[in-house]
Amino acid sequence: MIVNFEDVLIYNFRKMKNKILTIVCVLFGLMMVNSGLNKFFNYMPMPELSEEMMQIMTGYMTVKWIFPLVAIVEIIGGVLIAIPKTRALGAIVILPVMVGIVVHHIVLDPASIVIVLVLLAINLWAIITNWNKYKPIIEN
Repeated sequence: MIVNFEDVLIYNFRKMKNKILTIVCVLFGLMMVNSGLNKFFNYMPMPELSEEMMQIMTGYMTVKWIFPLVAIVEIIGGVLIAIPKTRALGAIVILPVMVGIVVHHIVLDPASIVIVLVLLAINLWAIITNWNKYKPIIEN
């Protein structure tokens, strides 16, 4: 049997890429679960907030269902994206939260945008990798 060296390299690259994606998605999922649980149990210290941020946080607290809803979506999406079989669903579930996080940091906290963009890239990588699973939803 003749083995093509190029095919072996491509196979090994795909295997390594899948392992890296799994590790990155597990870490991403844990960050989302941690963030969601923190909204319920407040175990991480709150950073110093500007006056504008305090007004926004007060607005969020006035609408009592926003934080629990976002927390539940973060927890469910984080768990789903960490599990390879449910990664495609988790990536879509967590995407609206990630968009909100990105917009929030662009408008109110541009200094910490780098980590947010890395998290968004991980989410988009999971979506692109699973694109074939979304095709039946989009197609007629």
